[in-house]
Amino acid sequence: MPFVDILFPLAVGPLTYRCPAALKEIATPGMLVSAPLRNVIARGILCRKSPTPPPGNIKEITEIHGNRPLFSTAMMKLLMWMSDYYIAPAGLILKQTVPQEMLVEVKPKGPAMHALAPYELLSIPEQDVARCSGIMDSDAYQSTLLYAASSQHEFSLAASLLRRTVKTLVLFPEIIGATRFFSAMRDLGDRACILHSDMAAGKRSEAIKGIVSGRHDIVIGTRTALFAPILKFKLIIIIHEQAGSYKLEDGIRLNIRDCAIMRGFLEQIPVLMTSSAPSMESWANALSGKYRLLDMRSGIKRPKVRTVDMRFTHKVRPYLSSSVIAAAKGALHRNDKVLFLLNRRGHSTMLHCAECGAAERCTECGIPLVLHKDKNLLRCHYCGRYVAIPETCSKCKSSRLELLGAGTQKIEEVMRELFGVGTVRFDSDKAARKTSARDMLAHASQDETRILVGTKMLTNVLRGAAQFGMAAMLNPDISMNIPDFRAREKAFQEIVAVRDLVNPSGELLLQTRLSHEPLYRHIKDDDFAAFAAEELSLRRDLRFPPYSKMMDIVVSHNGDLPERAVRLIGLSSKEIEILGPTERKTRKGKIEYSILIRHPERKMLHRAVRSLLAKIGKTPSDIRIDVDPY
Repeated sequence: MPFVDILFPLAVGPLTYRCPAALKEIATPGMLVSAPLRNVIARGILCRKSPTPPPGNIKEITEIHGNRPLFSTAMMKLLMWMSDYYIAPAGLILKQTVPQEMLVEVKPKGPAMHALAPYELLSIPEQDVARCSGIMDSDAYQSTLLYAASSQHEFSLAASLLRRTVKTLVLFPEIIGATRFFSAMRDLGDRACILHSDMAAGKRSEAIKGIVSGRHDIVIGTRTALFAPILKFKLIIIIHEQAGSYKLEDGIRLNIRDCAIMRGFLEQIPVLMTSSAPSMESWANALSGKYRLLDMRSGIKRPKVRTVDMRFTHKVRPYLSSSVIAAAKGALHRNDKVLFLLNRRGHSTMLHCAECGAAERCTECGIPLVLHKDKNLLRCHYCGRYVAIPETCSKCKSSRLELLGAGTQKIEEVMRELFGVGTVRFDSDKAARKTSARDMLAHASQDETRILVGTKMLTNVLRGAAQFGMAAMLNPDISMNIPDFRAREKAFQEIVAVRDLVNPSGELLLQTRLSHEPLYRHIKDDDFAAFAAEELSLRRDLRFPPYSKMMDIVVSHNGDLPERAVRLIGLSSKEIEILGPTERKTRKGKIEYSILIRHPERKMLHRAVRSLLAKIGKTPSDIRIDVDPY
């Protein structure tokens, strides 16, 4: 009687079971099975046949569901690759990524979801569509980076491809994007379905059933859709490949974009990544020839970008220039809508020179230092070094050091006072309800709404339609000075996302104290290649990815475990550079500790982490150690 390994959505690896003779012929890897587990009958995925069963009493599987594998061979390999790469049990990967309704069917109930307003799609020239569709002619793996003129062009090109292909997975970093794109693809009828975590369980189960039956051959969704059970996709499209939302911040720190690329490799199918401001890793891969590059921006007019130096301009408020107010008045006079964007937090703990615009940085890591008011010290969030607050700027020696900031609520009040027109604010304080995105889209389209004020969250809601005659980012400098080696890259991407919301004949104003910063010049010149060359050169000098490999070991424990982990890593390898541990707060307000390790070869980092986990041994249930590969 053969033995098989079953993977359950638990924090363990595959478990071995007997396969009864009656089920032997249909027992195929990837099939959904039921088997006894902890005194209950549980469902899991048949991984493989096991030639050498463990000693002792081995239980039998009780049932095999369906007449074909739920997971393809490539999908099973993907699960195991993710387990190895993120150093986590395969069962935990299954639990965190695969929707529960794939294992246990749920009957749909209640009314259908209310659709969000669809994206407005452009008419893409046939020659551009042909250039994109050429990547689908091969039955082999090839990753292609499509450098698009705007978010709207990304969506429109993807939509054009969907209308001439089959078995396609389209991934979005956020639910609202997937939902609005799905609404725009209604003409595909029952061929397309949507899959994301915010759906009712019954609706998700219904979509999965339609995929398995073959009724749906186009799947649009977020990370939940990565494991959609189409046995052989023909194409994977990753929209906004640069988006940070593809990276999970809780539990296993998966990067869904990277996992989707690996799925394409294992399935031996083309992968198309789209972006109007690509990630540095993808751009470097395109320059090296690892990815194919499609530049689709030629002939597209983009709005003008202008910087306003807050050191020298006249101000109507300390945080608001007269230039921005004049531009807003002009746009309103033309009956255009106006958008004001602020840093997501509305304030900052970055110490900033009002004279030259420089932020205080760690001399070792090159990362901006963060003010810790309780200790009245500056701290590096990479290496953990504390520095006394200087009396003068380390760059120009000016004594004019200040903190940046002005909140969205204050800006909303000022706009109402100055203009007396319909003004709507949108930030995390007003986005607690699930209906907020739908409400904001409705508000934005109303004629009486003339001014919108919000954080970068607003760009995610409105993305895909250039509907403002003028936009202003009131404090973009803050984004460049967050304690992250990707800060300048993210700042560039945030500015491009706002520019995408402005009409081609409109204008984007950037209030800055760093007008000499090359990033702003590259934005104004619409020269991403020059910015990327500069940024990659800087990373090469500082030994940051993609020129080195890094892993973040995240420890959720307040005892001596973080310091002990640093000692153990240091003992296991003298070649690995260790930064930290540093304390930080999660979005849920919990304390965790970050230990960054760096080496030119990723296998050395994996070896060190595995050695660390083996030496620490089994940890109590209140302690978590997660691995975040950079």
